[in-house]
Amino acid sequence: MRIDVLNKSLVAKNDKAAAENRALFQQRGIAVVNIMGGAGSGKTTLLECTIPQLARDTRVAVLEGDLATTRDAERIAALNVPVVQLLTEGGCHLTAALVQQGVQRLPTSELDLILIENVGNPICPVNFDLGERARLAVLSVAEGDDKPAKYPYLFTVADLVVISKHDLLDVSGFDFDAAAADIHALDSGKRIISTSSRDAASTQPVADWFRSLCQRCSDTLPPHQAGM
Repeated sequence: MRIDVLNKSLVAKNDKAAAENRALFQQRGIAVVNIMGGAGSGKTTLLECTIPQLARDTRVAVLEGDLATTRDAERIAALNVPVVQLLTEGGCHLTAALVQQGVQRLPTSELDLILIENVGNPICPVNFDLGERARLAVLSVAEGDDKPAKYPYLFTVADLVVISKHDLLDVSGFDFDAAAADIHALDSGKRIISTSSRDAASTQPVADWFRSLCQRCSDTLPPHQAGM
């Protein structure tokens, strides 16, 4: 009984912080994306490929989630965008409260988009609302085509699925059609984008998707704020 009460308390605390985050993001007209996927799936590399494409017309910042080190944040900082490293110190996912602390260190009045790279884990992060507008799931061909069937909730809640490292398709044995079929069995309308860091054009649709989220956020602002 005590465990149940504790779990409910933790979830309620997270949901409260998530609601506060969402209210702030909506007030400022900032699109926020929670990027999830296993360790090594290519989340940071996807950011490295898309942020330069966004830089010419979108003000973007990144919250980098990890258990330890600032290595991923250093990679993003090299792109000359605001970045805050969020260390969970052993936790398998980001929480809304930790995101809240990170956001306080960002120039939110000067941003259109915040990309949150969650901890590399296909399970735990899915269960915690961070206040984001959309969720993106990353699956690399190196992980195996069985992952959508094994970890269905990640692909169910994602608004977009990116299958990365497509240049390794032939050597990995990854069955793209089988993985896509499992994803579409969960949601027949789910959009899937195949990318490779060696092909800049392949990541352009992801950058365009980020832009579309920013446009939708701008469209929902009151007229006196939309032009700010």
